[in-house]
Amino acid sequence: MGLSSLKLLKYVLFFFNLIFWFCGCCILGFGIYLLIHNNFGVLFHNLPSLTLGNVLVIVGSIIMVVAFLGCMGSIKENKCLLMSFFVLLLIILLSEVTLAILLFVYEQKLNDYVAEGLTDSIQQYYSDNSTKAAWDSIQSFLQCCGVNGTSDWTGSPPASCPSDPQVKGCYVKAKLWFHSNFLYIGIITICVCVIQVLGMSFALTLNCQIDKTSQVLGL
Repeated sequence: MGLSSLKLLKYVLFFFNLIFWFCGCCILGFGIYLLIHNNFGVLFHNLPSLTLGNVLVIVGSIIMVVAFLGCMGSIKENKCLLMSFFVLLLIILLSEVTLAILLFVYEQKLNDYVAEGLTDSIQQYYSDNSTKAAWDSIQSFLQCCGVNGTSDWTGSPPASCPSDPQVKGCYVKAKLWFHSNFLYIGIITICVCVIQVLGMSFALTLNCQIDKTSQVLGL
């Protein structure tokens, strides 16, 4: 692999990360927008920080930082930045694998925890505007009502519930939506992991090639 191959590899890695940096900016911006307007509110009161806006801000920030290291490390041919990029990608990949294993092992406990959290949350619908916004958004998006059905609401269901008396609860509807889109979710997850592995491979290859080129040039 000569100097021309080194240039090709570094520019591929640079533009690869530049695209992801812009994606991170968009995700971060959308997350900030949701935080400002509070469109989705707080659904789980025992986890008040677990909102869509906060999640998008964290994800967008991580993508921006990692992509920035990849961009600068490749274009500057800086070994320290490239290795930082590699290590961060490795940590993220291992975290994703660990999370997937934990979700698989503790699936039933997680289901019970979510159902309990939703039941507790629905009791605060009329007393907390943030909870009201969250439930209205979910019921409108999934076309569901309550946790297990309309019977979860004391009195008449809110306007965000569909008018169909046989409408399913949001907990069941969310599980059905997840299972019906499991293939697409799996494909997206695999693609993300493959992209991370490719990024790590490019970073290591470029790092090694920088060493070889330095030796050839006598630097």
